[in-house]
Amino acid sequence: MIKLIRLSNKPILRPNKNHEWEKSAVFNAAAVYEKGLFHMIYRATDIGGNEKCGQYINRLGYAVSKDLLNWHRLSEPVLNNSVPQELRGPEDPRIVKIGNTFYMTYVGFAGPSFRDHKICLATSEDLVNWKRLGILLDEENKNASLFPKKINGEYFLLHRRKPDIWISSSKDLKSFYNHTKIMSPIPGTWEHKKIGIAGPPVHHPKGWLLFYHAVDKINVYRLGVALLDCENPRRALARQSVPVIEPELDWEINGFVPNVIFSCATIEHDDKYTVIYSGADTLIGVAYIKKNNTTFDKKDWIV
Repeated sequence: MIKLIRLSNKPILRPNKNHEWEKSAVFNAAAVYEKGLFHMIYRATDIGGNEKCGQYINRLGYAVSKDLLNWHRLSEPVLNNSVPQELRGPEDPRIVKIGNTFYMTYVGFAGPSFRDHKICLATSEDLVNWKRLGILLDEENKNASLFPKKINGEYFLLHRRKPDIWISSSKDLKSFYNHTKIMSPIPGTWEHKKIGIAGPPVHHPKGWLLFYHAVDKINVYRLGVALLDCENPRRALARQSVPVIEPELDWEINGFVPNVIFSCATIEHDDKYTVIYSGADTLIGVAYIKKNNTTFDKKDWIV
C-alpha cells in the first residue's frame, strides 16, 4: 500500500504578515528540483482564499530551499492579477520542465462569478520571470498539468471537467483535441463527490505515477494515487482504493477551508517522490514516499 510520510508535522511555509499580498494564506504550490535546489511557486492571498472571505486577490510567490524545510522567498509576487482573465488572480500552478523551458499551467480567476476559472499557461527559463501565453482551454476548467515530456510527438494535458479527470493532447500547445475522461468519482467512498489531479505525473517503472485529490460527501479532501500507461496515458492501469494521506494534523483540519489536503506538486528526485501540499487552504507542508515503496498491490487496486 502506498502511503505518504510527512517530512515534518509543522508547516514549511506560512503567510508573511509583512507582505500585504501574502499576509493571510499560502497554499496550493507548484514545485520542481533544479540545479541542486527545490523551487516553489505558491499561491498567496491577502484575506484568505475562500469565497466567504470576500473579494480576495490571488498572486503567485516564489521560494527556494536546499532541504524542503527552510525556505527563502522573494518579497514581491512573480505573477500578479494583471490581465483580464486574472483580475482575481492566478491560482493553483503546476510546473513541468520540457527541454530547457519550464511550463506552468495555472488557473486564471477572472471573477466575479466563482465559475469563471480557466486554464492558462506561462513559460520561464529561470522560474522567476514568467511569460504569459494566455488561455489554454476556453471553458470553465481547473486542475491542469502538462506531462513532463512529449509522448509520440504530442503534448498531453490533464485537466478536470467537473467532477472527473480528463486528458487531451496537442501538437502546438494551442489547439487541444481527443479530450478523454480517464477517472471518475466513486460514489459512497472517500472519492464520492469529485476528483482532480494533484501534481504533474512523474515517471514510474510501470508507467506514469499520478497523485490526485478526491472529495467525500462532507467535503473532506484527501490524496490518492493512480498509475497511467506510459505510452498511452489515456489508459489508467491501476488506482489505489485507499488514500495516501488525509487531514490529521491541526493545521490540516483547521483553516480557511477545513479538512483539506490539496497538492499541485509532485517531485521525482533521487530515491523519493516528494509531494508538497497545502493544509486547509492556509499553510504548506511536505510529505514523501521512497520509490521502492510504490508498488501497486492488487488487493488495493481499482482498475
